[in-house]
Amino acid sequence: MEFVRYEEFGIDIPVNYSIHGIDISKFQGNVNWMAVRQMQVEDIRISFAFIKATEGITRQDASFRQNWDKAREAGIIRGAYHFFYSTRDPQKQAINFRNVVHLQSGDLPPVLDIEVHNNQPPAVIRSTARIWLEEMEKAYGVKPIIYTNIHFYEKYLGEEFDDYPLWVAHYYQKDKPRSVRNWVFWQHSDAGRVNGVRTTVDFNVFRGDSADLMKLCIP
Repeated sequence: MEFVRYEEFGIDIPVNYSIHGIDISKFQGNVNWMAVRQMQVEDIRISFAFIKATEGITRQDASFRQNWDKAREAGIIRGAYHFFYSTRDPQKQAINFRNVVHLQSGDLPPVLDIEVHNNQPPAVIRSTARIWLEEMEKAYGVKPIIYTNIHFYEKYLGEEFDDYPLWVAHYYQKDKPRSVRNWVFWQHSDAGRVNGVRTTVDFNVFRGDSADLMKLCIP
């Protein structure tokens, strides 16, 4: 695994991957998506973005609508994610997401961001997550993506979720995620910089080429 330091991005980037992206929420403030899209350093540019849409059963990210529309206008492949609580009704969490997110052809599948256990046993986390995932598949006709870290995946989710695409968080380590299963996206830093975003931002890579990325998107 080769990392190269890019001062413009402020981080070391794994250059074995050709497709790079970021993920964004209201905490990044007002994003200039055209500036994000136009920034290129050698072969590295931002091709996709995951954007926070909803959390729990009532919360919606204040910047979602603007980020969602502007990312598409700038020509960035976009995906929307939901921050999930296994202590809240998963059906209502699915409704919250569906009310806010209207996916179009070329968008990435919906994302289940599942990283807090709230003192729930693995069986509860699995059963509630399963309901949300199945509701998403019914609503959008595609298999959702699961976002988490390896420890959480192995402890609370496990092999019954191995058929879902995995976006794995794994940073501060100079190697790719040593996962028990394949991953599709890797969040490798939470301290990147990109034109058009005033704060630091999470950086990700996609495991594959542009044709593979299009295959994953909504037809």
